[in-house]
Amino acid sequence: MILGVSDWLSGKIGMDPKHIRIAFVVLVLLAGTGIGLYLILWLVKLLSN
Repeated sequence: MILGVSDWLSGKIGMDPKHIRIAFVVLVLLAGTGIGLYLILWLVKLLSN
């Protein structure tokens, strides 16, 4: 929602953006890896345009 990663990724893999957002939140709460993954995917999104 903040950087548009969930919507972009949902279009790429055909999943509901809501499920992707939930997965990111769960990853952040469990190990903090969701933040790094989110930022990496944001960079990939920026570079792929």
